[in-house]
Amino acid sequence: MCVWQVPDTRMEVLVARQSTGSRDAAEPADDARANRSAPADETPADEAGLADDGGRPAHAEELWQAVRIDPVEIALPKGVGYTLRAYRAAAEITPTDVSEREEDAFPDRSPRLAVEDEDALDEAELDDADEFDADELSDADESRDADDEEPAEADEDEDEEEEEPEDEEAGAAEPEEIPVFLGHAGQLYLFRSPEGLVEFVRSGAPHDLSQLETWSQVVEKITPEDVVPLDEDSYELDLVVENLRGNRDSWDATLLIQAGEAARDLGFAYRIEPVIAALSPGSPLDDLDEALRATENGGLGGFFARRKLKKIGAEAAPLGWRTIIGKISSITDWRD
Repeated sequence: MCVWQVPDTRMEVLVARQSTGSRDAAEPADDARANRSAPADETPADEAGLADDGGRPAHAEELWQAVRIDPVEIALPKGVGYTLRAYRAAAEITPTDVSEREEDAFPDRSPRLAVEDEDALDEAELDDADEFDADELSDADESRDADDEEPAEADEDEDEEEEEPEDEEAGAAEPEEIPVFLGHAGQLYLFRSPEGLVEFVRSGAPHDLSQLETWSQVVEKITPEDVVPLDEDSYELDLVVENLRGNRDSWDATLLIQAGEAARDLGFAYRIEPVIAALSPGSPLDDLDEALRATENGGLGGFFARRKLKKIGAEAAPLGWRTIIGKISSITDWRD
């Protein structure tokens, strides 16, 4: 699992339950996907020249591999949009400038999380948020401490001997690559159609990807037919909370794991501290992610992971993800 490391600071993240809209809380993710309205002119994949395995046309694959950039599809409560994402060494790029971003987009500095929709929260719901922030985090810490407790048998000399090869390996390691998205001034740009994305790319408007060495090739060659995200680059964040509010047996591991990957990338790229903290190593949501990955792998590890999933609070995960999606939505700029 790819995890962005952040300073070891402990921050308090308070979350609040919000209404889920018209979908039933226990509705399976597959049913929710099917309920989405499809474009009237939608054509079968084979007629559009797309691969049956969720791939994309050969000319599109050739373009994206050459420029080392990928189209990405992100579904949020306000809709489904396309953007672009690249990974580069930290020394090769300048992070997006978040200095002009409105403080209201980051209510973590306030005692309570601002609610996106207009539904008022009652006292019981706020109590649930406080319980997630305090009780769930403390229970998770105690559980991890019990699991990780091991007798300390090595002496100081052995520790020093082990540190030397680790330092040598760290020095020889390749520079870590970090994500950068199509956006500007601390905002993620999402486009509701491939045509809208291509029009923006060709417009010459300022954005963070223009600093990439391959960007001129994208501007020259991109067409709407090239904006075909792979299955692994399609993230249905709008279905996460609903899926987690269903029975644990109905949790969609693939949906949740992919959502975690997208949220980590966005949190790091746009320096959304509450998102980084909520998914940081050892957090309850990171424990959930690890358990889901283990169940996908199966075997004995999958058996113990399923037992671990039963111990994860049924309210904590949806509340935590509600916060994450709200934070990501707050820095999203729908461009068409």
